[in-house]
Amino acid sequence: MAPTLWASQLTARIASALRSARTTAGMTMADVAAACAERGHEEMTAQTIKNLETGRKTSLSVADLLVLADVVGVPPVLLLFQLDGTEEEVEVLPHRTASPWDGLAWFTGEGRHSAAPSGEHQEVLDLYRAHDDVLAAVEASIAMATARRRAAETALDPTLVPGLQERARSYEALSLEDRKDLRAHRDRMRARGLTPPPLPADLQHVDEATLAKDQEATA
Repeated sequence: MAPTLWASQLTARIASALRSARTTAGMTMADVAAACAERGHEEMTAQTIKNLETGRKTSLSVADLLVLADVVGVPPVLLLFQLDGTEEEVEVLPHRTASPWDGLAWFTGEGRHSAAPSGEHQEVLDLYRAHDDVLAAVEASIAMATARRRAAETALDPTLVPGLQERARSYEALSLEDRKDLRAHRDRMRARGLTPPPLPADLQHVDEATLAKDQEATA
């Protein structure tokens, strides 16, 4: 497929996904245009959206894509690659086809596609993805420790309290180890020259501990 035809068909695919997401969200074209304007993207008028959805507009900027995706409430990548089963293959680049899922994974840098990142780029992606996993583990262990401590404190049968307290302590120890793992992972990211994602307010102490450790080392 010629590059210009591929580009216009890519835009048409985005437009189709936009129409579906807009309809699901119960929004008119005017609603979408107004929401785009609220986000500072006044160029996306109701007429522009109509031209896009009817095929008269055959190109779309990255800015358009991001704002439209936010307005209709879907990740931008799902406007590019639809996982609704309507297509078995999509042309991710001129003369290069893949399944919608493989195309999406290629776009996000986590698939087996031939264009997947390697070396330094893959390392950076892996570090950020692993951070999400470690953070999720911390939040889960904290929730479990809190629940076990509450159960020990509210038990109606006094004979159960010692066992419940011991269980609570074991979960609290696990929570502490998970927070240490999170701190170590964030330290590895910093050592790599990366800025770790912001932590939730109730986990700010993880970085404060890191700062205290750094201060001790330089004192």
